[in-house]
Amino acid sequence: MRCPFCAHDDSQVKDSRPTEDNTAIRRRRQCERCGARFTTFERVQLRDVMVLKSGASGDVSRREPFNRSKIEQSVALACRKRGIAQERLDQLVSGIQRQIETLGESEIESARIGEMVMEGLQQLDSVAYIRFASVYRDFSEARDFEEFASSLQEMSGRDASKG
Repeated sequence: MRCPFCAHDDSQVKDSRPTEDNTAIRRRRQCERCGARFTTFERVQLRDVMVLKSGASGDVSRREPFNRSKIEQSVALACRKRGIAQERLDQLVSGIQRQIETLGESEIESARIGEMVMEGLQQLDSVAYIRFASVYRDFSEARDFEEFASSLQEMSGRDASKG
C-alpha cells in the first residue's frame, strides 16, 4: 500500500480489525520508509459496476465506475447536524452498495442509485430525506419544499391509518 505521506510503495500492517458493522476490515499501517502511520479499509466488492450518468437531455452522456464515497458524501451532507450515529450511516451506504452489486447488472443509471438513497433516507430521518431530495430533485423555489413536505405528510398519514 502506497504511503500517503511520502509515496513509498511498502507499508507494514500493524493492526487489523473489523469495522463495527462487519462490512470492512480496518487496517493500521506504518510506512517502511518514513515511519508515518495511516489507516486503510478493505471492503468486499462483488463485481465492477458502471454508473450511467444522464446529461441535460436525459440521455446517457457518460459512464464512470461506481464510487461508494460519492454516496457516503451525499448521505453525510444530508444528515449533517442531525445526530445520527456514523454506524447507521455506514449501514445505509453498505446496504445501498449491496443492492447495487447484487442486482446482477454491470451498469446502473445514476437516477436509480438516487432513488435507493432516497428510500434509505426516508426510513432513517425525514429532514435528511428532504435535504437530499432538494438537491436530487433540483428544488428551485420554497414552493418545491412545501409541496414535497406536504406529500411526505400525506404519505405518513396514510401509513399511520394502516397500522
